[in-house]
Amino acid sequence: MKNFWLLIAIATIVSCTPEKKVDYAIVSGKITNANSDKIIIYSQFNRDNKVEITLKEDGSFKDTLKMATDFYLFREDRNLTEFFAPKGSDFIIEYNASKKDSTIIISGSQKIVNNYIFDKEKMTESLRGDEKEMYLKNEADFKEHLLKIKNAQEKLLTNTNGLPEDFKNSGTKSINYEYLSALSRYQSYHGYYLKDRSFKVSDNFLDELKDLDIENEKDFIFSQGYRNLVGHKTNSTAQKLAEKDSIANDIAVLKTVSNIKSDIIRNKLLFDNAKYGITYTKNLEDFYKIYSEFSSDEKNNKKIEADYKRLKSLAKGSFSPKFTDYENNAGGTKSLNDLKGKYVYIDVWATWCGPCIAEIPSLKKVEKEFHNKNIEFVSISIDQIKDHDKWKKMIVDKELGGMQLFADNNWESKFIQDYMIKGIPRFILIDPQGKIINANAPRPSDKKLVETLQSLKL
Repeated sequence: MKNFWLLIAIATIVSCTPEKKVDYAIVSGKITNANSDKIIIYSQFNRDNKVEITLKEDGSFKDTLKMATDFYLFREDRNLTEFFAPKGSDFIIEYNASKKDSTIIISGSQKIVNNYIFDKEKMTESLRGDEKEMYLKNEADFKEHLLKIKNAQEKLLTNTNGLPEDFKNSGTKSINYEYLSALSRYQSYHGYYLKDRSFKVSDNFLDELKDLDIENEKDFIFSQGYRNLVGHKTNSTAQKLAEKDSIANDIAVLKTVSNIKSDIIRNKLLFDNAKYGITYTKNLEDFYKIYSEFSSDEKNNKKIEADYKRLKSLAKGSFSPKFTDYENNAGGTKSLNDLKGKYVYIDVWATWCGPCIAEIPSLKKVEKEFHNKNIEFVSISIDQIKDHDKWKKMIVDKELGGMQLFADNNWESKFIQDYMIKGIPRFILIDPQGKIINANAPRPSDKKLVETLQSLKL
């Protein structure tokens, strides 16, 4: 009898013990003929959250994912695969990297969803065709093209058996958001490919976006298309505010986003704008004040606060960070200290950067105008070492002037990190004592650069 009551007691304790909730997903697989010795998995909701996994000798791997998302991006060299892995699930992927699409096998507890995601991406890519060709279409043909893609996506979703009902419902909405998101990009993309930045769409072209609700948290978490639309709408509103109140556009964006009630949506948009924008703003104090007042995400806030403190050290009149012994295309090496006594205008660029190359003709004109003046025009390439020959060739092909230097470790170069450079081209102006005049100097194509240099009485 004693044993009987002991078993009852144990059963009672076990039944009262709360079941431990699994707070991770498992990812595993095998990549043969991989071009890299590691894979990187990003959160689709926040690409700053990522995990790197080293492949074993046979290409196999296994790890846990504990990010605050259900949607991920799997990257092996240039092979990208989106996948869905909520907490408690597993995702298994295998393929031959040299012929991924024909060898890929996706399995695991969410294999139906993940095979649907893969099929949808491949189908969409095929139907979309060449991006330039698509966005050069006139408004009617462009819309017709998008609707063809949208209808095919909806058909695939409907015909995929075994998808959870809530995933289907959210997926249907997401397909429509992707369609609307492409519409929202048409004006800027069409103008870019047409080489006419003044291009404007017809008055009713974006009517379908007018009643968009930007406070839907569920859709914001589920759909990248919806997140793009929310960003588009807030930027459009901010542009009007900037014009009305004569304020900088980046400040107007933060003010617009600060009015969003949803903590999830507001915090993400504030952080997405601040993590790069704070390094470019001309109103650092105002920018940081607005961000810190309205962001309630402590983890994000610590990152932005650290950036703010570092940027304060790059204020006008502060001594510039230095580079040392960068390879000089003309021979030997150069350090910033070698240029003391001269004003220095630095162009940080790379051979793969389209906007950087677009500035070259304007930079040549400025160099010519201030030739034999007390200023050195220095271009620092942050190309990877594998593109060193490409850098040398472009200097010849583009007949680049000034001082052409090659950074010692591309994006990871200390000089680049000290200046918190997160996007290029980036321009810096330093005085003869090595002090910063402007850590975000005007571009060569901006008439303010010539005005600034003329004011220095070189």
